[in-house]
Amino acid sequence: MNGSFKVRGGKLVSVEVEASDGVITSAHVFGDFFLEPDEALEDIDAAIVGLPVKASAATITEAISARLAARHGDVQMIGFDADAVAIAVRRALGNATSWDDHEFDVIGPVTMAPIMHVALDEVIPHEVAAGRRRPLLRIWDWDSPLVVIGSYQSVKNEIDPAGAAKHGIGVVRRITGGGAMFMEAGNCLTYSLVVPSSLVEGLSFEQSYAYLDDWVMGALAEIGVRARYVPLNDIASDKGKIGGAAQRRFADGVVLHHVTMSYDIDADKMGEVLRVGREKLSDKGTRSANKRVDPMRSQTGMTREAIIDSFLDHFRGKYTTHESAYTEAELAAARDLVDIKFGTEEWTQRVP
Repeated sequence: MNGSFKVRGGKLVSVEVEASDGVITSAHVFGDFFLEPDEALEDIDAAIVGLPVKASAATITEAISARLAARHGDVQMIGFDADAVAIAVRRALGNATSWDDHEFDVIGPVTMAPIMHVALDEVIPHEVAAGRRRPLLRIWDWDSPLVVIGSYQSVKNEIDPAGAAKHGIGVVRRITGGGAMFMEAGNCLTYSLVVPSSLVEGLSFEQSYAYLDDWVMGALAEIGVRARYVPLNDIASDKGKIGGAAQRRFADGVVLHHVTMSYDIDADKMGEVLRVGREKLSDKGTRSANKRVDPMRSQTGMTREAIIDSFLDHFRGKYTTHESAYTEAELAAARDLVDIKFGTEEWTQRVP
């Protein structure tokens, strides 16, 4: 049984394992990494042998680290670490998965009330967990303005009610943490990715953010944006912040990961609606609010629609995908959640 893991910004770690009666009986780690001293590789292999096939990534990491410390003291693992080996072992044993182990549904932009997209972010993960839908990537599109605040943000702290009323912009609380999303038609690009938890098995929260957005870093490069990931959850370029990610891990074994990137935001309006708007503008590399926040538009010269098409083409070219659409059952469930949860003051004001 073979498994591999490519360290982000590092090297490829692969492992070949054999198992019998629920125990790992043989392990051989290899890859394009660097290791000193040379004989430490044998000890990495030996640390894995004898572990249960269901051993967690943390258990495998601990076993490797303890063995190396006891035998060698100072070991130089360059381009990889014990965590990377553990993930490769878990993948070899079928306890963790890689992108190539999955096929993905892709749903392009469908214009609807933005609160429906917020509700779909709760509906879709349960559909994936139940096996009624493949893991998927979907692009949001919306027909009205809205501020979508993080699950734990304070409405009073985030929103200026006079500014929101002046511009006719409502507020909805989503199920993921993070900061406010200032959404008007055409002003940003938002996508949701729903995947099995096995895809991020063994990764820390910080590592999983970057791992799940590796594909979009490639997509940005294709359209001429030199982007980088800034921990914990920001995507930035040399001209400032482009966007941010948020994530929710569900108990039934799926992860919701979504990203919003600025395309062409009315900075004046955002500064009036969001109390922390000035700080957000500064974070995006804007010195004065008297302009637009347009890192995607200005750096590419492309329309928002063309950027979305390019992103989707990149994802389709990288992974095995199937064109899809929302089912009537999913839309009905989302409408119900709007009525009983996301559209209610009780939910929106739960952190006043």
